[in-house]
Amino acid sequence: MPVPVPPGGHPLKVDPARLSARPDGHGTVGPPAPSLPVVEETSAGGLVIDTTDEGMRAAVIVRRNRAGRLEWCLPKGHLEGEETPAEAAVREIREETGIRGTIRAELGIIDYWFSGEDRRVHKVVHHFLLRSEGGVISADGDPDREAEDALWVAVSELPRRLSYPNEQRLAVTAQQVLARNPGIVG
Repeated sequence: MPVPVPPGGHPLKVDPARLSARPDGHGTVGPPAPSLPVVEETSAGGLVIDTTDEGMRAAVIVRRNRAGRLEWCLPKGHLEGEETPAEAAVREIREETGIRGTIRAELGIIDYWFSGEDRRVHKVVHHFLLRSEGGVISADGDPDREAEDALWVAVSELPRRLSYPNEQRLAVTAQQVLARNPGIVG
């Protein structure tokens, strides 16, 4: 069977010998993709809140994604050794933002999948609401150098500023927790 020519184009360069039949009768190009090993990862982080005369603000980080675009994110990272998610959240927030905090509430868990070149990763990230106990906001202490900057953002601005929809939803949850109990971080 001849390879079709798209309108105004050149013949498609498909080798019919490379087509493999699918159950629906259509072909796919190339051999079936090998299954990648699955890796489970657990991380923790969250929102550390500082209360000022102007209102509540949260420490966020700015980093570049794999495509090189800037992303506004909540600080987070992998658990180390025998750390609990709460302990890792406190440590990661301090490392990535320079702010020391104490946990005041659990905000939620984000669970997602992504693929690397050699594996599929199932990632579970525990998020907490923390009260700022001091420090100077800075990404200089980030041991992985993933955070390019750390800065304070008004809690009311978080859903619009954060890059990821799941983190935007966590910011709304934090706003709801703070509205019900404003003294939780005061």
